[in-house]
Amino acid sequence: MAYRDELDAVIDSEQRLRRQIAARIAEEAGTASGQDLSEVSLAAADAAILAWTEGGEEQQDLAAFRALGPLQELLVEHRNVVDRIADMLDRRLS
Repeated sequence: MAYRDELDAVIDSEQRLRRQIAARIAEEAGTASGQDLSEVSLAAADAAILAWTEGGEEQQDLAAFRALGPLQELLVEHRNVVDRIADMLDRRLS
């Protein structure tokens, strides 16, 4: 069995979530699910991830008593995975 770094698995998880975010955005825009994700969908996912990173926490605080939608839940999960990757890299550098 080949050695697989734990970080690789976490990075794979981050990429999987990115694709799920792209698929969710495409679905909300009316694209049939099951279609291959286009570069436009992936770019929209990257934009949503960036927007969430820059302002999502404040929006989440304002909506503390409202349920998060499916896209927001994916964005929260993605942010947690990105934070985990950063922590793992920091530990390796120390």
